[in-house]
Amino acid sequence: MKRIYLIVTLAFGLLFYSCSKQIELTPYDSLASNTAFQTADRCLLVLNGVYDAAQSGVYDPLNGSANSVRGYPFGAAAVAQEEMRGEDMVNVATFYAITYQNTITPLSPNNVNMWKELYALINKANIAIDGFTGAGANGVLSPTVSADYIAQCRFLRAMAHHELLLHFAKPYADNNGASLGVPYRDFAIESQASVELAKTKPREPVADCYAKMLADLDFAETNISTGTAGNGTSTYYATKAAVIALKMRIKLHKGDWAGVITEGNKLIPATINPQNWTSVVSPIGGWQLTSTVDGPFTNNASKESIFSIKNDALDNPGTNATLARMFTPSVTGAGRGLCSISPILWNMPEFTCTDKRRTLLFTNGNDNTNNQNKFTTKYKDAANQSDWTPYIRYAEVLLMQAEAEARNSATVSQRAIDLVNTVRNRALLNPLTDAYTLASFSTKNDLINAILKERRIEFSAEGKRWGDIHRLVLDPVFGTGGVPAKMANGFNVLSAFVCSGPIPATGVAAIPYSDYRFLWPIPQQERITNPIVEQNPGY
Repeated sequence: MKRIYLIVTLAFGLLFYSCSKQIELTPYDSLASNTAFQTADRCLLVLNGVYDAAQSGVYDPLNGSANSVRGYPFGAAAVAQEEMRGEDMVNVATFYAITYQNTITPLSPNNVNMWKELYALINKANIAIDGFTGAGANGVLSPTVSADYIAQCRFLRAMAHHELLLHFAKPYADNNGASLGVPYRDFAIESQASVELAKTKPREPVADCYAKMLADLDFAETNISTGTAGNGTSTYYATKAAVIALKMRIKLHKGDWAGVITEGNKLIPATINPQNWTSVVSPIGGWQLTSTVDGPFTNNASKESIFSIKNDALDNPGTNATLARMFTPSVTGAGRGLCSISPILWNMPEFTCTDKRRTLLFTNGNDNTNNQNKFTTKYKDAANQSDWTPYIRYAEVLLMQAEAEARNSATVSQRAIDLVNTVRNRALLNPLTDAYTLASFSTKNDLINAILKERRIEFSAEGKRWGDIHRLVLDPVFGTGGVPAKMANGFNVLSAFVCSGPIPATGVAAIPYSDYRFLWPIPQQERITNPIVEQNPGY
């Protein structure tokens, strides 16, 4: 259980608060600001508090009932929201129906709390950055440790701002980043003067936000620790590999293919053997694929898991927002069966019938009541709620690099084929005969399409689909044109799941990019408190 300590009470984007564990003798967020950075131990408590803000914030239902801890902004609730915005999963119950059916308003708790908790994380990071800077100057922390702590906070700050852009702003591809982004908060709000300063900061252009995110990550890469793959702390504390991988992701969203390749070359050997996928090891930190497709999910600290949000039995987002409870069918026990796989993904021809992911990462949810669907088994511990939330895996590094290499090449790229094969081969029953070759693709667009489909299969139920829809919506070849059509809310027909079979009739209509509902609205309370922040058109 967690206790809320209100440090400064403001509204939504200007809100700063945090949660602490009752088992701690001195909770990190109950420390007064003039004592929080006086010792190295207290500085570490503050750093842990910033990570806690990424794991699980306070969910305000906006209806007068009590607040509760949920998996915002980067926990289970956030993963489910990302998936429910796309078409590859189904909202089985009513829990995420507003998101799934695109009926969000400026008062909907789902988007309001995402905005609120992301800015709460950003503000906590900014306060910590100021404190660690002072602790380094005063000798409380060594220059190396001070810079490392600041680097971790700047990583989380960039991560949070990018998530805000995905939900509340148009993609970089729209007008080359000239569209309205979000306010980039790079200063702490902990006094009335700083509140007033924040009220003068409007939404910045998307391009400016991208430049600031990359500046945060450039600093982080220089100053953060290298980390070691498979070491638990190197998975839930940001490391150099995590920073570089996030730079890859941001540059991918920017359409900077050469930039993605430059970053990826730091984490991927020049020569790789796709038939021996575990031999492809990052020169930084030793990250690599696990031998089997379920490997990253049988051990929270696998060598493939570059960065995750940590949960355990004593500290997790709670019953209503835990990965295994959201995504696991009720027939298995503590699971709630709220989010299932869609036939749109399951029946996709690129998801071959002998793919090992079908049997190792999915299960039938047939309990003869309402779970007549396919569910993921990536998340195991519904009882204790200890599954870490995966954010960046080495598989994503390889597939981002594959896409960038394919797009950046004038012809079909052998390097891109090798990279996608490295991920895909471990899922194939016969990788020696069924791996992609140059002859598999007539054009480079055919290869890009295969890589994008591989992303959908590999990262199902990990909260990646909306990000891809957002960045690709205006792509002249691979664009979705908006929010794709989905199965009806509550769809549950197990017989509809047929490998390479027809897609059943959809029940939730597509929403074109031109429709205002493609973006979430800025929360109403933010607009009341900070009217300089413009509302998205249509709301």
